[in-house]
This record gives sequence, structure tokens and C-alpha cells, in this order.
Amino acid sequence: MKRCGKLKYAIVIELVLLTLLFAVRQAGKPSAPVTSGSIIVEEPEEEAGEEAEKDYIKWVDFNVSYEALCQAYDADVETYGEDFHIDWISLLACTAAKNGGEFGRQALKDMDSITEKIRNGETTMEEITCDLNNYDYFYQAYDAVLGGMVGEFLLQEQDESGNTVWKRKYGLKAYSPIAKGFPYTDYDDFGSSRSYGYKRPHLGHDMMGQIGTPVVAVESGYVEVLGWNQYGGWRIGIRSFDGKRYYYYAHLRQDYPYAEGLAEGDAVTAGDIIGYMGHTGYSEKENVNNIKTVHLHWGLELIFDESQKESDNEIWIDCYQLSRFLYKNRSEAVKVEESKEWKRIYDMEDPAVEKYLEEHGDSVSGNGVSGNDISGNGVADNSEG
Repeated sequence: MKRCGKLKYAIVIELVLLTLLFAVRQAGKPSAPVTSGSIIVEEPEEEAGEEAEKDYIKWVDFNVSYEALCQAYDADVETYGEDFHIDWISLLACTAAKNGGEFGRQALKDMDSITEKIRNGETTMEEITCDLNNYDYFYQAYDAVLGGMVGEFLLQEQDESGNTVWKRKYGLKAYSPIAKGFPYTDYDDFGSSRSYGYKRPHLGHDMMGQIGTPVVAVESGYVEVLGWNQYGGWRIGIRSFDGKRYYYYAHLRQDYPYAEGLAEGDAVTAGDIIGYMGHTGYSEKENVNNIKTVHLHWGLELIFDESQKESDNEIWIDCYQLSRFLYKNRSEAVKVEESKEWKRIYDMEDPAVEKYLEEHGDSVSGNGVSGNDISGNGVADNSEG
């Protein structure tokens, strides 16, 4: 009996020690556990954070028509400075939400009606869209495409006396990728088949023209990649300052593909001459013309999360209607004597460039293009054809 009593006493002591040890260990936990009945379950905080970070747009079908782009843009510019300024991206998103993302005749009528009601003071964009299904999605998607294209800027122009003067403007500050006065032909070839290397859809827009045609930066940004790629030949990749857009210019001229001095990391202003049309590419060997037709391939990738940049889930949009719209703003260029260079005639000061350089440092490289050097990264692309 004494032996049994001693055993019971030892068990009680052991249970007390285990209880104290458990309490001490729990007190040392960095966060409080969640209890479920008598079972203690730790919250998966890191996993929940990772899931939250993945909440971004995975796909965009940008099918806004040329007519819709023009109509929304006109409404924006005409109401700028008024009490009820109509932002063109909001107007496009509202129209898309009301029409299931389609831009047929009814959508254009709806856009007119929305514009008229807002300008007459009958309602506001906020009131129209507050409970509108899918408006937020369309706004985020269209802002990712068009966000850097309209705003205030300074532009050089000639006055009545022929002098070059600076004018403050509001409107389209994005440019056609082909310089003014240079002919080209194009059609909607997005998604057509390509087979070099492997079978894939064409994820850009081809503009056929002449060798040496000056290629223009569509939007201000920084040169993220510059060099040879076996698919795109000599190519340039420019990232928008907000990081949402990656502009891709491919098949540039043999021997002299780029504007003089252009380098990775350079900040460029929309309308700058950045390179020259050619037909390089489809070769592992550099500086080879293996593309039959002289053309510029330009593409636009949307990036809502950096993991999308080079992945199986890249978002490239159809640029045909956008190219038609940008035709209204073409950068005028002049030949530099005794060289292969062309330079833009009228410079632009884009507040986005100035802001970016202020935030990231102003390291001048003397590259011969508008803007200054910043750090950049090299990436590879195979969306061209």
C-alpha cells in the first residue's frame, strides 16, 4: 500500500510539472492561439498573408473599341477644369460594367447619356458606379492599360513668329510608336499563330514599314531591357513608372537598332526616338535578319503582381484599337546630318518623369534621349513574331 501511495504521489508531481511546462511554453508564443473545444489550433498567419498577396487581377481582355476610346477621351478633355470633370478611364469602366465589357453601338449611346447627365449636374460618376457590379474590376483593368496616357504636360511648339515656345497642355501625352510622316500598314493580328521555336499565339501588334523608320516611346518610363533576343531580335523593353505596363519593341534594325547612347536604366519621355524599324530575330546568333517582313512588333504586358512578369500567366493585350487611337499623336522627327540618327523636333516635359527622378535619384548619363539614368533590370521575352 505504501508503494502504491508513493507511485500515485509521483504521478501527481509529474502531471503538475508537465502542466507548468506547457503553460510556460504557451506564454512564450509570439501570438495567441485560437481554441476549438479542447484542441488548441495555431492561426496560420503567414499562409493567410500569402493568400492576401495573391488577390490581384489574373486576366484582362482589353476589347475597348477605337470609337469608345475617342469618345471617352473627348469627354475627359472637354470637361477638364469644370466642376464635373469626367475621367476617361472611369467613363470607360462604367460603360463596360453596364454592357458586359462590350463596346458596341449601345455602349456608345450609354457613354453619351452618362456624359450628358454628369455635365448637366443631374448625377455624378460616384453615384452611378457606387453599386455597379464589376465596375471596380473594369476600372483597375483599364487603368492598368491607360493610366499613364492622359494628363498635364509641357510641350514645345512654334508660335506665329516661328519661334519655339513651351505650352502647358492637358490631353494625350502618349504617342504612336511610329514617328510622324513615316508610312506603315497594319491590321489586327493579335492571337495569330507563330511557330519559330515552338507553336504559340502572337501576343503583340505588327506595324509594317521601311527599314530605319524611327520607333517612338509610347509612354514615359525606364528602359528595363535592351539587347538581343532570339525571338525578337534587337529589342527594347520599357517599364512604366507605376510598374503596371511593360512596353515591348522588337525586330529593330540590323547593325544600328537603337537611338545613340540609349542604355538599360535610362529614363525616356513619351515621344522620344528610341530605335529603328528592321527585321532582325528568329536566330540564336545576334544581329541576324531572319524575319521576312520589315516591321515593328510592339506589345503591351500588364503587371498587377511582379510574379506575372515572366510566367505562364502573362497578360498581353490586343493593341490594334489602341494603335489606331494613338495615331492622333505622332512625334515629329528630324534627321541628324551625317548620321543614321533621328531626333524628335518638339520636346515634352512629363511630370511623371520629373517625379520619378526625384524619388529615385537623378543620375545623368548623357544618353541623347530625354530623361536621365536610373537602375534597371534585364528580362527576356518571347511574345513577338
